[in-house]
Amino acid sequence: MFICLLQLKILDSPGEWIFFIADLLIIAFIVINIIDINRFVVRKTVLESDKIPEGKGVKFVFLTDLHSRKYAGNNEKLLEAIKACNPDFILCGGDMMTAKSGKNNETAVSFMNRLAADYKIYYALGNHEYRAREYKESYGSMFEDYKKAIESDNIVWLDNESLEVLSANDVRLAISALSIEKEYYKRFVKMTLPDDYISRLVGPASGDAYQILLAHNPQYAENYFAYGADLFLAGHYHGGIIRLPFIGGVASPAIRLFPKYSGGLYHKNDKYGYVSCGLGTHTVPMRFLNPGEVSYFEIKHK
Repeated sequence: MFICLLQLKILDSPGEWIFFIADLLIIAFIVINIIDINRFVVRKTVLESDKIPEGKGVKFVFLTDLHSRKYAGNNEKLLEAIKACNPDFILCGGDMMTAKSGKNNETAVSFMNRLAADYKIYYALGNHEYRAREYKESYGSMFEDYKKAIESDNIVWLDNESLEVLSANDVRLAISALSIEKEYYKRFVKMTLPDDYISRLVGPASGDAYQILLAHNPQYAENYFAYGADLFLAGHYHGGIIRLPFIGGVASPAIRLFPKYSGGLYHKNDKYGYVSCGLGTHTVPMRFLNPGEVSYFEIKHK
């Protein structure tokens, strides 16, 4: 404290004050970033729908973008937080592993196996699972090895398809998973999906069952709303890496500033979309004002 006061006393020019304040801001940024990279929060969302029978409901946890991240030990706290939610099942939005040459995905394997021991998991592909599978010249058997290592009757892979399931509380659900091609992840380029793109790949929107669309990349949120699922779930943006109060995420992986759908719940024409801030980091090891996220949902009768 004495040294800080002494330093303040000798700051006798505006320039010195500017540099001192800049140093404090940089230190604060680094400290907050380190804290947020190493913590996660559970965010709860409650929705209502007339597709849910009276007196019924469904609970699930949505996980995405772990990127083989390990929280304290072997992710015990993360598993405990999920268990505390007491979900009927788990939805994975992709990028639980990382497609990087020489990358060790043992953390993702361990986490998924421990999760599958207790819950039914519906697993959609993110861009990392997709490219590890499609580009064997770069990644060899990485995807096949990962998939085999977590093979379980409790893990259901969904790849451009829809599956109708009955929840533990006898609620009819349609779970659909969209796996878009690599070209729709291009950086610096604003891509658009054809109007019939989603229905061609996963089938038409469900009229009776409550439909959840797993669609990793929120860049195409307007297409997801137009498709007509009751709820779409996305990730990929890591919350915009840096999140600012009242503004949201700063950047998307496509290097677009202040993306519209960077994190949280969105509503349009009686349909909902949710973009998780995800659990890990990848190319940029940064999460400022942006801790990892476990997304917990309750869908009730309207």
